[in-house]
Amino acid sequence: MKNVIGVLTLVLGLSFGAFAQKGKTAEVSFASSVKCGMCKKTVESNLGKEKGVQEVNVDLKSHTVNVVYNPKKVSKDELKEKITKIGYDADEMVADQKAHDALPGCCQKTAKAHKD
Repeated sequence: MKNVIGVLTLVLGLSFGAFAQKGKTAEVSFASSVKCGMCKKTVESNLGKEKGVQEVNVDLKSHTVNVVYNPKKVSKDELKEKITKIGYDADEMVADQKAHDALPGCCQKTAKAHKD
């Protein structure tokens, strides 16, 4: 019986914690140089690991990176900088050249447009 009460208390506590976190998020979108499925995977997986980032979605049709984040842990400017360090443009910030050059050929800005 004690185990059941303990488990219920834990579940309620985690649920409340998750609900409380929802109100502490912000959303932002950046124009980016993403162009293919590999770009999408690279940005989503790398940016998704950053502190304060809760969700990343790359929209290839509009060439945007959409981020849900905790503004107490990371700022919009820091997110833009993180995108550039992955090798992609973020709004007016140009991609880090070394990171860009390390991207697969199809993901580089000079690559011809293609379908996935």
